[in-house]
This record gives sequence, C-alpha cells and structure tokens, in this order.
Amino acid sequence: MILSFALPSLSYVCRPLLDSVLPSLPPTVPDLDVPPLLREHFILSGYRPLGLPWRCCVLSLLQIHNQTLTMWSLLLAALALLLRFTGFAFLRGLSVDPTSLPLVLYFISAISFLASCSAAANVLHCRSEEMHYFLFFLHSVSAAVYQYGCALALSLYSVDAIWTQSMLGQVYLPLTAILSWISCALCCYTKLTLRSKFAIHRRICRLFPMGVAFLVIMGPFVRRLTIYRWSNGPALMLFLHQVVLFLLSTFFFCFPVPECFAPGHYDLAGNSHHVYHALRSLCTLVQQEALFHDFLWRRPALVRQMGEQHLLLTCISFFCPMVCCSMTALAMRSRARAELEKEQR
Repeated sequence: MILSFALPSLSYVCRPLLDSVLPSLPPTVPDLDVPPLLREHFILSGYRPLGLPWRCCVLSLLQIHNQTLTMWSLLLAALALLLRFTGFAFLRGLSVDPTSLPLVLYFISAISFLASCSAAANVLHCRSEEMHYFLFFLHSVSAAVYQYGCALALSLYSVDAIWTQSMLGQVYLPLTAILSWISCALCCYTKLTLRSKFAIHRRICRLFPMGVAFLVIMGPFVRRLTIYRWSNGPALMLFLHQVVLFLLSTFFFCFPVPECFAPGHYDLAGNSHHVYHALRSLCTLVQQEALFHDFLWRRPALVRQMGEQHLLLTCISFFCPMVCCSMTALAMRSRARAELEKEQR
C-alpha cells in the first residue's frame, strides 16, 4: 500500500471559499423583466435583474451588461482626475490656504460627482426600486454641489477683480446656489413623478434647469472671452473645449442616438447613455485642467484684492447648497418610499 502525503489541490481547497466570497452572477435579462423605472428607451437587453445582493451589484463591474461602459468611464475619469490633481498639488507645492481652498472644494465636488455618486448610482441602483430612487437623488445632490463648486472656482480664478466687485459679480454666487438647488429639486421631482415614462421624457424635463444653471456658471468665461479675447490662450482654449464637450454630451443626454435607429443593436456598447457619460467625464477633466491654468494666473493677487476673510466666507458658502439639496433629496426619498409602500399594499 502506498501512502501519499501530497497536499490537496489548491483549487479544491480554495473553491468553496471563492464561491462564498465571489458568488456567480445571474445572467442579464431583457427590458420586459425589469420595472419601467430601470428601463432605457430603445435598449432591449443587457439589464441586471432587480434585487441583486450588494456583492453581486459590486461584482457586476466585471460583468458585461448595458451599464458596464458607463461604470468604467466614470471610475476611470475619477481616477484620472485624482491622479492629475495629486500631481499638480505635488509639483506646485499646493497647500490648503484661502487662495487654494476653492480649488480643493471644486476637486472634492468633481470627484464626488464622478465616483462617489454617479458611479455608485450606476453600480448599485439595481438593488431595489427604493435604492434606485435614493441613489438617483444622491446623484442629483452631487450634481448640484458640483455645479456650485464650478461656479465658486470660476468666480475666483477665471475673472479679474473688476468683475468680482461689480453688481453681477456680487449676485453671481447666490444666483448660482439658487439655480443649483432648483436643478436638484426638479431632477428629483421629475424622477419621482415621471417614473412610468421612458428615460427620454425624464431627461428632457431635467434639461431646462441644468441648461440654465450651466449658462449662468459660464458667465465668467464669457466675460473673459469678451474682454481678454485670446490673450491667455491655453486656459481659454480649454474652456472652449469644455463648452463643446458639454453641448455634445447634452445632445446625447436628451436624444437616444444611435440606438433609436437600430433598437437592440447598441445595448451593450455605443448607446447614448455611454456616450453621454464619456463626454461628460472628459468635460470635467478638461475643466479641471483649465482651472489649474487660471489658478496659477490669479493666485498671486487674490488675497491682496479680496482679503483672506472674504475668501474664507466665500468658501463657507459652498456648504449652503449642499445642505439645502440634501434636505430636498431626503424629503423626496421619504415620498418615494411612501409611494412604493402604497403600491405594494
């Protein structure tokens, strides 16, 4: 009789552990197998089933479905944003002082918008309809805060002291804060009230407040383009590219192109949702690069022209729309939960 002291196969030992930690993911389902709330117009397949466990939602990053490209475009953009900001801070010796704090707040709003909220909403929303609402409302809050973060940085770095001290400059940030809150509130409201409609209807209803907020936010850029023309070439060209990318992303946000011409053929790649998020992520990267140029241009004279106390008070205003939008989102979440409970009775 031969005795064998060989160790068990590694795969034999580890397989039960891997199966418990990494459960097999269920296959994707057609659009008719998910609630209308989760459907996209002209996207007929590739949906993750509703009610996935948390682990499966996260592991779906490694699965091919109709939101895989959206998830990875947001996560990779957030990583690129983080690496670029870290490199800029290291090379320029950036420290958190009154002159650089608005840039830091902008970065926090941008990274939260891309990674913490937008990517999380796309990864985890298939857990349940209630979680879908909650994550979308959280995404609306992050989008509004990001809008105000852009306005804050632009109002300090992308214009001169004359514009800042003018009447338009004085009302610019309060007006932007109000528009950001209105944009958040309307996005949450249309999501809840138009839930039985296809996504294209909800998108168009959300476009108006977002478009108005964007036009107001771009006010400093328009003034600078008019007054200084192309004297500060790199930053202005980057801002121009940002506007072009935003307009293109808005087009794909509103219109289901190209999937409307061939329903079902662009379910997994190339549909308007994928293109929109890719362009929007690229727009954020270009915007950050432009703000780096303007930050270096305005930083030397910023404290002398505005004073440290005024800069700090301006930065504190960053938290006002955040609080207002968060309270609005919580109220809408309570209403969504009540309506879902009413439907289940």
